[in-house]
Amino acid sequence: MHLAVRFPEADDTTADDMTVWPPPGSGSQIDFASFEHLARTAERGLFDFFVVSGGSGGSGGLRLREHKGRVHDLDVAGRPEPLTMLNALAGVTGRLGLAAAVDAAFNEPYDVARRLATLDHLSDGRAAWHVVASSDAFTGENFRCGDRPERAGLPGSRLRSGEEAPVTRAAEFVAAARELWDSWAPDGTPRPFAHHGPHFDIAGEFTLPRPPQGHPVVIQADDREEDREFAASSADVILTRYGSPEAGRAFRTDVNRRLAAYGRSPGDLKIMPGVAVVLGDTDAEAHERAGEIRRQQVSPRSALLTLERIWGVDLSAYDPEGPLPDIDPVPGPQLGRGWPRDGDSVATAEKWRALAQERGLSIRQTVIEAGARRSVVGTPERVAAELAESVAEDAADGFVLTPHPAPGGLDEFVDRVVPLLQERGAFRTAYEGATLRSHLGLADPAARAAP
Repeated sequence: MHLAVRFPEADDTTADDMTVWPPPGSGSQIDFASFEHLARTAERGLFDFFVVSGGSGGSGGLRLREHKGRVHDLDVAGRPEPLTMLNALAGVTGRLGLAAAVDAAFNEPYDVARRLATLDHLSDGRAAWHVVASSDAFTGENFRCGDRPERAGLPGSRLRSGEEAPVTRAAEFVAAARELWDSWAPDGTPRPFAHHGPHFDIAGEFTLPRPPQGHPVVIQADDREEDREFAASSADVILTRYGSPEAGRAFRTDVNRRLAAYGRSPGDLKIMPGVAVVLGDTDAEAHERAGEIRRQQVSPRSALLTLERIWGVDLSAYDPEGPLPDIDPVPGPQLGRGWPRDGDSVATAEKWRALAQERGLSIRQTVIEAGARRSVVGTPERVAAELAESVAEDAADGFVLTPHPAPGGLDEFVDRVVPLLQERGAFRTAYEGATLRSHLGLADPAARAAP
């Protein structure tokens, strides 16, 4: 089993903010000490890697989200830039992989490749790149490129007519970075590089030797059609939603089918669902704690703001502990900027109304129920058994944990669950290699077949 941890943040899905803010019982979400504590705990637990992003929302911390024309003050703001943070964490850890969320829409391959190679050298081969692509015009306002369509990281940004398949900016970005990392000769001398593609036309000499891992590990998230294809062509790890074993096996079958088209084998891509774990001395205690965490995550005010993004109108006059609005949603632009699209607002409202009516839920209770992600809840023995069985049943290669509260929420898992996984033979008892690729069992990228 592979295990990773990410620092909590607001997720990119409707009503699914993972951050407890203000966070009861936790430390600052921007101070180095919080990140250091979580990283040291993960390494003590022999985790594969630690994921750090720039902050809340789909923009990856590149823009503060807004609601009704004002900065959304329930978000975490002021979080340090991920690669800078991980370079500091490289000095206080020795084996833990260090994964930074870096945007492929509002950056350039040369600069990102150089910064990731620097982290890989400073950490002796522990760097990873969580590729994100923020293509909205709102985020683009912070950059001189604005909302130019070629900045988009998703299909549809094709620049050349007659292409058989869309070449996304993100996929070409990763390919160009790998060319830069490979541009130094085996004897340690630089060679000229040249990349000519639909999104990038660059040439010159890379200033750093080839990274210790060859290529930093590439991580892709989400499970939409375009994300699965990108992961199959370019990623080493894909982060998904945690679901049933049946859903996990179906996801693996689909992704493995895509790998073959790029000359890759199933073991070349690790599938790691994100999961929240809540422990208790009894199952009943664990479920009570899980409910309390969810109530902390969805405050009365955040419940109304979530509903406003779906209904498309001001609902501040409604009581969050009262029934859902009896008015219909107003299709069209959202009240907020920087938020992911919520899909068909009318259909979502109908679904939520049916849920509220069936269970007699208030606005806040409906948001809690409708937005709750699947978690692993129970005693340490039950949690260890469920995680181990998911991997044994080929539903996942491992898991990315989001602890509550942060940063101390991982301590209990490391102290009480990791030993049980080790007793089962489901998790390592020591690091066997020095690099993140060795932790994940990934092949030398020099031997990887080109797409």
